[in-house]
Amino acid sequence: MAKPIVLAVDVGGSHVKALASNQKERRRFVSGPTLTAEEMVSRTLEAVAGWRWSRVTVGIPSPVRAGKVVAEPVNLGDGWVGFDYEAAFGKPTKVVNDAVMQAVGSYEGGRMLFLGLGTGLGSAMIADGVIEPLELGHLPFRKKTFEDYVSERAMKKVGKKKWTKAVFATVEQLSAAMEPDEVVIGGGAAAELEELPEGCRRGENEKAFLGAFRLWDPDWLATLATVT
Repeated sequence: MAKPIVLAVDVGGSHVKALASNQKERRRFVSGPTLTAEEMVSRTLEAVAGWRWSRVTVGIPSPVRAGKVVAEPVNLGDGWVGFDYEAAFGKPTKVVNDAVMQAVGSYEGGRMLFLGLGTGLGSAMIADGVIEPLELGHLPFRKKTFEDYVSERAMKKVGKKKWTKAVFATVEQLSAAMEPDEVVIGGGAAAELEELPEGCRRGENEKAFLGAFRLWDPDWLATLATVT
């Protein structure tokens, strides 16, 4: 059975990036605090004009349960909750949290905690083959939340040195709670870390596309299901 051609759409607070599994170069456009779900789809379809695909995976920076967006993204516009993504794209569509998409692309086995440093703090865990979306960034930390200390906005506000210390403290505290075999640190701000905390490896943003493709790959999903 031939694998489906998948269009991966990675929605971020600053850009929307798209890549099909039969293409080599991604396409992208600027997002921002006014971007709606409807606009995201129309601009994505415009950006990938000429491509063909049979399936779609969309990663959105917001809580997603059972393929449904359950809260509006903090750093984007409105209209994401209740939007019919499959009807809009016109193909079978899976909607996941954006951290889940990159986590799936980064997974190599065991218990892996993914932390995405970007506009906010994305998080997901894959524990022995079971994919668990998380919202750790909104948990209390110091006087605010983890996200308030380790986002790109926080780095610009307090400087890289204090931000790096906060990232190390965040990894230490969340690792103590989640007990992963390893932590993958991804997201746009991960490149700002000159060193990584012990037990961590650096994620690659391009792995989000691999994760999107894997979520439609019956061979990979079958392998994941047999992990113990």
